[in-house]
Amino acid sequence: MELKYYEAEPEAAGVILYESGNYYAVSIVKKTAFRLVMEVHRKIKVLDITRFGNSTIEIPYYVGNGFYEEEILNYKAITHNGILQDAVKDDSFYVIEKSGGRKALKFTFPNVQNGSILEYKYTLVTPYFFNMDGWEFQHDYPTIYSFFQTVLPVNIKYSRVLYGPKKLDNHSNYIKKNDFLIPSNNGRRDSEVNIYVMKDIPSFEEEKFMLSRKNYISRIAYEPLSYKPFHGEEKVYTRSWKDVDHQFESRSDFGDQLNKNNYFRRKLPNAILKINDDTERAKAVYGFIQNNYTWNGWYFNYGNDIKDSFQEKLGSVSDINLSLVNALEAANLHAKSVILSTRNNGLPTELYPVLSNFNYVLTVVMINNERILLDATDKQAPFGVIPFRALNVQGRVMDFKNGSYWMPIEPFKQNIHYANAQITAAENGSFSGKVNQASYGYIGLEKRNTIADENLEEYIKTEEKDKAGIEIEAYQVEDIEDIEKPLKENYNISIEPEIVGDKVILHPFFNKTYLNENPFKMEERTYPMDFGFPFTNTYLVSIDLGDVYEVEQLPKSRVIKLQGEDGECSVTYVLDGGKINIRFNMKLATYRFPPDAYQSIKEFFGTMITMLKEESIILKKI
Repeated sequence: MELKYYEAEPEAAGVILYESGNYYAVSIVKKTAFRLVMEVHRKIKVLDITRFGNSTIEIPYYVGNGFYEEEILNYKAITHNGILQDAVKDDSFYVIEKSGGRKALKFTFPNVQNGSILEYKYTLVTPYFFNMDGWEFQHDYPTIYSFFQTVLPVNIKYSRVLYGPKKLDNHSNYIKKNDFLIPSNNGRRDSEVNIYVMKDIPSFEEEKFMLSRKNYISRIAYEPLSYKPFHGEEKVYTRSWKDVDHQFESRSDFGDQLNKNNYFRRKLPNAILKINDDTERAKAVYGFIQNNYTWNGWYFNYGNDIKDSFQEKLGSVSDINLSLVNALEAANLHAKSVILSTRNNGLPTELYPVLSNFNYVLTVVMINNERILLDATDKQAPFGVIPFRALNVQGRVMDFKNGSYWMPIEPFKQNIHYANAQITAAENGSFSGKVNQASYGYIGLEKRNTIADENLEEYIKTEEKDKAGIEIEAYQVEDIEDIEKPLKENYNISIEPEIVGDKVILHPFFNKTYLNENPFKMEERTYPMDFGFPFTNTYLVSIDLGDVYEVEQLPKSRVIKLQGEDGECSVTYVLDGGKINIRFNMKLATYRFPPDAYQSIKEFFGTMITMLKEESIILKKI
């Protein structure tokens, strides 16, 4: 209670004093079944309430389609302020809906202030032994003491892998004889007990442009190896990729769903089947599946038949992209499914197959010796542009005939934001003119999805909001329906320049830029930077001063570069009579950088933002 700051990280807004996870198996004799019970207990000290952001807690759990649901029991939360205790009332715990068959128990601690200790505990009961994630020792705040224990029957075997830079302070394991009650016959089975302790764990600070934090934090993962029923032969979950191929091929929700070519051949319009060019035929098939389906927000929909999903025009990622494989094959194109892990889910291990690592499926089509990745879940995505969530290094192509293999997940390359502004000074000293913008690839996709979510009218209102002496009018968006074309935006602009004494200050990059701040702010970064895709920003600005102004000072033209051909940023100012012509060009050719490149990347983006936002033209009236 007396702790005022955490000496190891004096600037920390909070510190986890203690946390424990106790995982164990229990028998349900009446159902001749058993469940995994996960008891979690945590105490967090608030050191600076103005920067503390964890007063509200969400505990996710899986409900699926109503069978084998997880449930949360025995939950309790208290705010300690000295001898005063404020418990979260029962009616202040509530359930919220999450995507992909998940829900979350949510609550907010009351009366949180500097010095508060927030304590909560809960029990999660699950039938999914082989989706047990393990335990995360590292969090947004530093942790003084973290304890994790598992007590599991010896017939369930896991590979236990420690990730992250921090080592365990204590690990012990032993066999607990006749500990587990076999639900079917009241017999007994030994349990294996594992205890892990980690102390004085530093905080993990997330920053933009990174893959899943799971790849870098200190944690222990339990990855399923095998399960031996209480009566019967051992079932091995991890052997070789050949075994995995056979397992996927025989699954009713995967391999069986890839035998629907004839069904989709009947559904495809003859006009598509008659297209001679393979690429154009593939684009037409992609558009057909993309337009038929609406994604339901789920990644997999177990036990579903894609023919039913096609008829209902609603489906999961697997429904849609397995339909796409069938439809491409039906159109005499060579296509396969690709299993992968999304960016938020972490990188799958390459050492041995762990099926729980994979939570997503794409389509790959081979045309003229080129592999093109496709995902028809996003109605705004052009051919060959897969969602950002899937850009996670590599996936596994499921080739049941010749054997599966790893394939790089390469992004679409032509991601461009281009703006051309032409403005003229008026007699009253203001400026007005037109701006034309075009957005390609992922940049255009992001804008299209924003428009789809908000609707076009709301999007235009947001873009037209006044900003520091700038007015935007007559905003128009072109080619919004034709997703194979760049998204074009055109508008009129009026600018009141800043006046300081007898000087007139004009910021030349007045239109909304693709990046408007340096995303890199940490002193150092211990994990890689991953932008997902390469991109280019080009801004052309022409300013006609007329007989109103003359130039007193222009910013300097200059070029900055990253090492090699990784990236370049340049700005050029040219005064030609009474006109100022400006060209800004930034190109990031490489989109993955190691941690030791952090300082150069931080400096590169910092200088770029200075060029765009801080450097101004100084004018004076004639």
